[in-house]
Amino acid sequence: MDIVKQQKPKEKAAVILSVFPPANCSDKTAMLKLPDQKQTMQTNPRFWRHCCALVPVLACLLVGSLAIAAPPPSPAQANATHHYSAEKSVALARAQIGVTLTYDSAYTMIPYPNGDVSKDKGVCTDVIIRALRGQGIDLQQLVHEDMRRAFAQYPTRWGQKRPDPNIDHRRVLNLETFMRRKGRDLPVSKNPHDYRAGDWVTWRLGEKQLPHIGMVSDRTAEDGTPLIIHNIGNGTQEENTLFAFPVVGHFRWPA
Repeated sequence: MDIVKQQKPKEKAAVILSVFPPANCSDKTAMLKLPDQKQTMQTNPRFWRHCCALVPVLACLLVGSLAIAAPPPSPAQANATHHYSAEKSVALARAQIGVTLTYDSAYTMIPYPNGDVSKDKGVCTDVIIRALRGQGIDLQQLVHEDMRRAFAQYPTRWGQKRPDPNIDHRRVLNLETFMRRKGRDLPVSKNPHDYRAGDWVTWRLGEKQLPHIGMVSDRTAEDGTPLIIHNIGNGTQEENTLFAFPVVGHFRWPA
């Protein structure tokens, strides 16, 4: 038979108090002393002290439950909260020199969002993508979402029938279209002073008019022409190529 069930009310209370003594108990007599049954919650100071002690605990539980219930921000919202710095973009692009050593245009399945190929390889667009991603701005996600909204506004020369987050943001023509749709294109000029550090420049190379993109550096050649950080075939380099090819696009990410 259960021993506790055989105990009288005062005996059970004494057992409980012996295990969980009140904070102000200093001897065994106090542990066994029961409160006056005539005392009510309204006149018991210990009751109100306990209630006051529970207030911050309950507040924390409430805040925690609201935080759990709130949905995490979408990648688009996360992109919007990051502050862009042209100077940091240049530094992040330059940091790829000596890391990205080859040019590899092979189609590669990558995660989404924030997907990337191995850092030791890439194409010209990866210089831009990695420089912005280092600031929490994911062009893969931004371009993909815009193409989902307005696929017909983007080039179709690759025969795609729907957006592909593995490759779309890594194509120069798509980046040009994205930036123009966002109103971030600037006039093409032959004046080197019109190009600021962090700007994007696009060209068409050779007889096949191959699209190419690079970032304007904060360093200049001896004649004052800004250098370009890009990957044109031998990994990421910083070179005097701004006017080496016909410029067809000039873009600036907003600060």
